[in-house]
Amino acid sequence: MRKIIPLLALLTAMCACSSIDCPLNQSVYAHYAMEGENAPLKDTLSVIAIRQNAADTTLLNSKVNASTFDVPMSYTGGEDILIFEMTDTNHVTRTDTLHLLKTSVPHFESMECSPVFFHTLTDVSYTTHTIEAVTISKPLVNNDTETNITITFKPRD
Repeated sequence: MRKIIPLLALLTAMCACSSIDCPLNQSVYAHYAMEGENAPLKDTLSVIAIRQNAADTTLLNSKVNASTFDVPMSYTGGEDILIFEMTDTNHVTRTDTLHLLKTSVPHFESMECSPVFFHTLTDVSYTTHTIEAVTISKPLVNNDTETNITITFKPRD
C-alpha cells in the first residue's frame, strides 16, 4: 500500500501537466514568387536585410534556379529593407533595394507562449537595375504558404 500512494501521486501530477507546443521559431516568412521570361531565375540571387540598430543579415545566400523563395520578416519594425544581389554567369553583380512597409499585429497561440507577429504589407518601393516590377499578391503575411510578393526581373542582356 505504501508503494501505491507515491505511484498514484506521480500519475496524478503527470495528468495535471499540459503539453503546450510553443513554436521554436518566432519568425514569420514572406513568400516570394518570380514571374516573367526570366523565371526561374538563372542568375545567382542573394538577399540581405538592412536592420535598424543591428548588423545587416544575409537571409538568402546564393540561390540558383529560383522560382520561389522565403524570407523572414523583421519582428515588429514598420519597414523591411532588402538588398537583392544578382550575380550572372560572368560574375557581374547588380543590386536592387526593396522597401516593404508593413504593420505588425501580435498573434497569440497560447498564453504560455511568446507572441508571433503577423504583418500586413501596405506598400512596396524598389530600384530597377534588375527588377522590372514588384506586386503585393497577398498583403497578410502569416504562417500559411501563399505567395505574398511577386517579382518580375528584367531579361538578362
